[in-house]
Amino acid sequence: MTLGSVSVAASSDEQFFRSVSGKWTGPGEIVAGKYKGTKFVCTFNGENPEGQVGMALDGGCRVGMLTQEMSARVQRSGKGYTGTFLDGAAGQGLDVVGGNIRNNKAIFRILRNKLSGAMSAHMVDQDKMNVTISVQVDDELVPVIGMTLKRVNTKMASGN
Repeated sequence: MTLGSVSVAASSDEQFFRSVSGKWTGPGEIVAGKYKGTKFVCTFNGENPEGQVGMALDGGCRVGMLTQEMSARVQRSGKGYTGTFLDGAAGQGLDVVGGNIRNNKAIFRILRNKLSGAMSAHMVDQDKMNVTISVQVDDELVPVIGMTLKRVNTKMASGN
């Protein structure tokens, strides 16, 4: 790997994380498990942590009159990624323990005790993002939660 390709990879990561900045909202659905078919609406604020290559999504998802706070934090750590979904595996959530970013799509490995899976975020265009949470069942990743989020502010971070 040449230094030029390392620079391209770093800028690709930074570009993806910057593209998540802003306010997002949209519908989601639980597509497997006990609550399969449950529909919800989420609202998130995306930010880039100062001095790090990464992202923070904070907000919540609403089902009827009930709201569940949601958050995800991911940052580049060496050649990989670390972070948390909700409050991490030490609490009620999961830890981000790896992943990769290519072509406007990030796939992060998530882990909690013996439960493993993936959280993927695909930037369909600058104002639309699909997010899927999947769990590992035997040798297969099974989607459990899917969301389609649209940017509701017109300001996208451009690195300025």
